Amino acid sequence: MKKALLVISFGTSYPEALEKNIVACEQTLAAAHPDRDCFRAFTSYMIIKKLARRDNLHINNPQQALQALYEQGYEDVLVQSLHIINGDEYEKVATQVNAYQDKFTRLDFGQPLLTSHADYEQLITALEHQCPTLQSVERLVLMGHGTTHYTFSTYACLDHMLTAKGLPMMVGAVESYPEIDTLIDRLKAQNVKKAYLMPLMLVAGDHAINDMASDEEDSWKTQLIEAGIEAMPIVQGLGENPLIRDMFVQHLADAITDAQEAA
Repeated sequence: MKKALLVISFGTSYPEALEKNIVACEQTLAAAHPDRDCFRAFTSYMIIKKLARRDNLHINNPQQALQALYEQGYEDVLVQSLHIINGDEYEKVATQVNAYQDKFTRLDFGQPLLTSHADYEQLITALEHQCPTLQSVERLVLMGHGTTHYTFSTYACLDHMLTAKGLPMMVGAVESYPEIDTLIDRLKAQNVKKAYLMPLMLVAGDHAINDMASDEEDSWKTQLIEAGIEAMPIVQGLGENPLIRDMFVQHLADAITDAQEAA
């Protein structure tokens, strides 16, 4: 029986970020399942088109990848999402995977990074591992992507848990609540003098480089400096963190166990 591992992420057009984050996750997952052929899919049509145009590089979307596996005779397929939250992008993937359940003898699907309460606890441990040593007047500010999906509450939940644990970290989002203005008010109220900025995203791509770390007038770095707070960007995706990669491995293992128990 031909066996495959399909790893699905939003994608990136930055080659270095691809290697450090997505490829790193793919390799860790592949190492956990050495009897399988490993394949890649991106959910961002914009990134797929850009890579094809700029680099003549073809990346399948999830539906194309699953169809290709079916046509190539794979019967036993494991799929792992590298998405952070159970938002729009993940729901699209779930719909596409479910549509192929009848085409394979086995098709198990691992959940995104932040799904259960235990995931939040493990993420916090991973963030502590990745966080620089902070002085009393310093904070780590995490930039999430944000979403119009109801799972935007994920960011506020994580922020609340960090606060409840007394950790010198806070969470904001580019495209939803909590916004940077809210974070700046909190930093001022705590008399914070310096903030380290780090993406709460798998890949340190366009948002991290431009919206977070650039000198553009509306970047988080610029807005913090204008508020009188020193800003130090850490352009490093979550995929570079081995504890994060291990979480994805565990999510796929959990999916396998759940499928076996349901059989």
